[in-house]
Amino acid sequence: MKRAISLLFAILCITFVAAQDFSFGKVSKAELSETQHPLEAEANAAMLYNKIHSQILYIQNQGFLLETTVHRRIKIYNKEGFEWANHEIRLFRQNSTREKVTGIKGYTFNLVDGKLKKTKLRKDGIFTEHVTDNVDLEKITMPDIKEGSVIEYEYKFTSPYVGNINEYNFQYSIPLNKISVTFEAPSYYKFKKHYKGYYLIKPKETASSRQIVLRSKTREEGYLRASRTSFNEDRIDVNYSISEFNLENVPALKEEKYVSNIENYRSTVKFELIQVEMPNQPIQTFARSWDDIVKTIYRSENFGYQLDRQSYFKDDIDALIAGESNPMVKAAKIYNYVQNKVKWNGNYGKYTDVGVRKAYKEKTGNVADMNLMLTSMLRYAGIQANPVLLSTRQHGIHMFPTLNGFNYVITAIEIENAVILLDATNYYGEPNVLPMRALNWIGRLVRENGSWTQISLMPENSAVRTTTMNITLDDSGDIEGKQRTQFTSHNALSFRNIYASVDEEDYLEKLENAIGDIEIEEYSVKNVTSIGKPILESYAFSKEGQAEIIGDKIYFSPLLYLATTENPFKAEKRIYPVDFGYPWKRKVMMNINIPEGYEVESLPEIATVRLPDNLGSYAFKITKTPTGISVVIAKEINSAVIPSDKYPSLRELYKILVEKEQEKVVLKKI
Repeated sequence: MKRAISLLFAILCITFVAAQDFSFGKVSKAELSETQHPLEAEANAAMLYNKIHSQILYIQNQGFLLETTVHRRIKIYNKEGFEWANHEIRLFRQNSTREKVTGIKGYTFNLVDGKLKKTKLRKDGIFTEHVTDNVDLEKITMPDIKEGSVIEYEYKFTSPYVGNINEYNFQYSIPLNKISVTFEAPSYYKFKKHYKGYYLIKPKETASSRQIVLRSKTREEGYLRASRTSFNEDRIDVNYSISEFNLENVPALKEEKYVSNIENYRSTVKFELIQVEMPNQPIQTFARSWDDIVKTIYRSENFGYQLDRQSYFKDDIDALIAGESNPMVKAAKIYNYVQNKVKWNGNYGKYTDVGVRKAYKEKTGNVADMNLMLTSMLRYAGIQANPVLLSTRQHGIHMFPTLNGFNYVITAIEIENAVILLDATNYYGEPNVLPMRALNWIGRLVRENGSWTQISLMPENSAVRTTTMNITLDDSGDIEGKQRTQFTSHNALSFRNIYASVDEEDYLEKLENAIGDIEIEEYSVKNVTSIGKPILESYAFSKEGQAEIIGDKIYFSPLLYLATTENPFKAEKRIYPVDFGYPWKRKVMMNINIPEGYEVESLPEIATVRLPDNLGSYAFKITKTPTGISVVIAKEINSAVIPSDKYPSLRELYKILVEKEQEKVVLKKI
């Protein structure tokens, strides 16, 4: 019965969307009265309608231009949805050629005492922000926004860059009731469509014939009569290809834990210009392969040329590696030398900012300055080293070959059928322990001859965190004890980055606050600056109220304050993979001494859970000892990325993990 009601409700929602009037300004009382989205009740806002119509038109004296009209209607349910009352339009310009937006108009609709109130978007709600020499932002801020408002705006965007079509988004962070996207191009321009995301997008392809009117004028100089000007008009039939996308009830693209970049999963289509064939002109081809892109970057003065520059460091490197024959020892010395010699200025880039020579002299540079310098030094030392182009997590994965597809470069050493990845900007990094920003699926290793190969950036070795604890529980429910934790690989990198960013007193305060009302003494940490060695952290602690006393019994969770209390995977279904960044192992071994005069009445049961394909596991073991109990838990994720089809198993593993660590040990008075 429930399923039938849900199905009927969904059908009614679809019928309502189809019946709505989306003419500009025709907002209904039903839209204004709606207090929550019918399909996603938790949504802060919803896009009721989104119409985008793009066409390449011939404009007299200007040539072909891209003209796009946008019409949006958005419902705002609560204050968290107010951000949707703001809109930005990115405008690119170069010299006298620029994109522009015209015809902006908009209204905010509210219900006031049961009557519809309409507030017009005025000039003070529209302003331009200068971002760079080539980019402006046209900003729209809608007026009179309240909980329950419906906003609507419309504008026309014109661009002379017909070969650079923005992506069309079909998913947003809010639900989308209806979207209509149309792209029309004359047969002179040929485009290839690239799709991204998990939500199915399928266009309706049609064609039409139109006329382009070409006007010209000629002036005839008279000999026996006055000069005169004649006007000519030519009409040319042109075929247009039309792609139409019409979707309804598109779910919100929701941020979830352990996602590398949500933009990688947003459903979009990108039109890539691959060819221009104008009448009586040579055919121009624009489609590029990743091979073209990589070679173009390598030939750049700010990339490949920098690798060939060596005179500025020869004397220093000769002295550094004098008498050393082991190539890996040489590599380690050079890697550490660059890290200590040059400071990263925080800027990304596949190209150098100032050039390797200047960066070396001034002791500061961007990612490319440092890692191309490192690559060049390693090559000079006789080590097979090459740069690796990649896109950072924040930059996302690009779906077709483009120079903008890369924004970062690291160094790779190829030795004995293995590849060792290095990043000189990663001060606390180790070989093959890259910063999280660089762990973005794949990179492209570029060799000196211009060839390249695709390599995985995702770590294969697990980052391990092992904790041993000796604890004494007293009869008032308080604990005191000693804890020792060892961190390796990415866990050690994370620890070093956090520990180095504050002084020890601040670090301990944050640690105490994170655990909650714990008092730490006798704090000690080893190997913080000994990169490659595990971090060893130890301290004594005390914490109140870790057990509940009821009558003559004491109840407490076996992992005490280390217990996992919440499953991070709440959604029943997930369409994109779980990205942990790197494989990891977590082991905790606890020995808990119970109060005198008490004995163990009951313990949670032992449990073991394994993910399919050896992707991970969880083991919980608790036993009695002569002085109390012993607890050992081991959890591991053996792959940096868990595919979405294994998500139900991962969610179930965490469900059992949380339940098991929340179960109680029961002590009773003897």
